[in-house]
Amino acid sequence: MALTPRQLNRATLARQLLLQRASLAVTDAVRRVVALQAQEPASPYLALWNRVDEFDPADLDASFHRHEVVKATLMRITLHAIHVDDYPSFHAAMQGTLRDARLNDRRFLQTGLSPDDAHGLVPHLRNFASKRRTKDEIEARLEDHLGDDPSWVWWALRHVGPFWHAPSDETWSFGRHPAYVAATTDGEHDRNRSVQSFIRRYLEGFGPASPQDVAQFAMLRQSDIRPALEPMTDLVEIEGPDGRVLLDLPDGEIPNDEASAPPRLMAMWDSTLLAYKDRSRIIPAEYRRVVIQRNGDVLPSVLVDGYVSGVWRAVDDGIEITAFHRLDDDDWNALATEAGALVAFLSDREPSVYSRYRRWWSDLPAAEVEVVPG
Repeated sequence: MALTPRQLNRATLARQLLLQRASLAVTDAVRRVVALQAQEPASPYLALWNRVDEFDPADLDASFHRHEVVKATLMRITLHAIHVDDYPSFHAAMQGTLRDARLNDRRFLQTGLSPDDAHGLVPHLRNFASKRRTKDEIEARLEDHLGDDPSWVWWALRHVGPFWHAPSDETWSFGRHPAYVAATTDGEHDRNRSVQSFIRRYLEGFGPASPQDVAQFAMLRQSDIRPALEPMTDLVEIEGPDGRVLLDLPDGEIPNDEASAPPRLMAMWDSTLLAYKDRSRIIPAEYRRVVIQRNGDVLPSVLVDGYVSGVWRAVDDGIEITAFHRLDDDDWNALATEAGALVAFLSDREPSVYSRYRRWWSDLPAAEVEVVPG
């Protein structure tokens, strides 16, 4: 029997802790949901606020500072916060994508260095970045070494090499001017095995899913994924709603499609919205181009009954919710509860979170708009 669209939706929500907030330590929650999109410093915090019961942002601050949760360029060549134990295999799995995107970029090639030259610099930089270093400090060290402007060299190597963003004492642990520290890894990792590990972890957090979904989430090629899947004979095949074969772990959770899904005010770029090639699992097709902007910005979204139904932003009087279709009174009351809790959560950190993205609101379609006071 094929899964229904709602069963797929509920499976994702369950694995992403979005059917019910969980009583978990921060590090355990990050491990459970696999990867938190971290382009905006606030987003991992808001992602966990949506998922963890009585979430204290100070716990994530501490996890970043202890390098139990690390922030690095990984899937889709964007910043993610992941559990430190996942970093070695995730970084090795993404190496081909990261190298192709940065060491074959014309801006790096114009430096006159080859990819081999760049890799030869990594041990020196890892040693230098054994403690927290700013961009200026690293580029000054590279300039001493190379004798030329090193800005595009470091731009490439900070993505390709084993480097983490180093936390600071700023509001969300990371500011607009990042610093870096060398990643702690346990040596070289076989890439095929690393891709296998990545696929398994992906399915834990986002399955059931297709190989195309894995490729979309990570920006991996099918030529990377197919040979990794061949020995993974324990994976089960499930028929999706459209007849496609989906892969899953033998014990993967698939709730009843009648499972209730409470409303949620999602972080910008929340990984759940970007985890699939077919994003209709979470985002109705008619809303996709509204929520995911032409430059790739993914607006902070409102989930009602498990699906994107609008967007939200912080305003002076509370949380402004723009609903793309009519919601009933029960939905608005539940959203008001969430919005009040969000205002309280943001009050000590950044009440106007994501304010620099307000330009997108002028492009929103006609919709029902409510400001929910905090």
